[in-house]
Amino acid sequence: MESTKKTIAVWFSCGAASAVAAKLTLDAYGDACNVRILYNPVIEEHPDNLRFLKDCESWFDTKIEWVYHPKHPHCSAAQIWDKRKYMAGIGGAPCTGLLKIEAREIWQQTNHVDYHVLGYTVEEFKTRSQRFKGPILHVLASLGLGKDDCFAFISRAGLVLPEMYRLGFDNANCIGCVKANSAFYWWMVKKYFPDISLQREQQSRAIGSQPTQYTSRQFYLDEVIPCKSFA
Repeated sequence: MESTKKTIAVWFSCGAASAVAAKLTLDAYGDACNVRILYNPVIEEHPDNLRFLKDCESWFDTKIEWVYHPKHPHCSAAQIWDKRKYMAGIGGAPCTGLLKIEAREIWQQTNHVDYHVLGYTVEEFKTRSQRFKGPILHVLASLGLGKDDCFAFISRAGLVLPEMYRLGFDNANCIGCVKANSAFYWWMVKKYFPDISLQREQQSRAIGSQPTQYTSRQFYLDEVIPCKSFA
């Protein structure tokens, strides 16, 4: 007999918010619904993200499923930038569009989903959820949980946050995320990951992309001046 349980797809990103959203969803709906935890891998993420993913699997007592774009099994943002000759702009970044959004939409063609859960905190769910196609359960926002609440939740669970957070980055996404246009962000990348910073600088020049903004002006990454406090 076909199951009558509704299916909830939780999109886990190796970030604190999506981890807490997954845990709360499993606790609240795990018995009544088919809860699937899904992850879109991107190889430019910090390798410690995979350690956090494994820790979360133990915390959830649930296997996290990996969802790939069938035309981009390399899961490389840098390869997509080269192919598209574009890194990021007003329309976002092609790596996100293909490796996350389109990969998810292709997956949905053969997987039924009644509701989606994402790590949208109370500070961001109004703006970010408007861009998402599909019915969403606002697990975090409905409880008034913000990013700091999620960090505290992770700490109480005895988990160690991904290395990117511990270095002072706001998110645990790719090292040298081209959607970040803050000069300070790129100073941080240059400080902690000089080799990757150099790769991004060279690629942004080769493509002609200026992802950094300062005083309303766009800059190439090799024009970012190291922050004095990093000297």
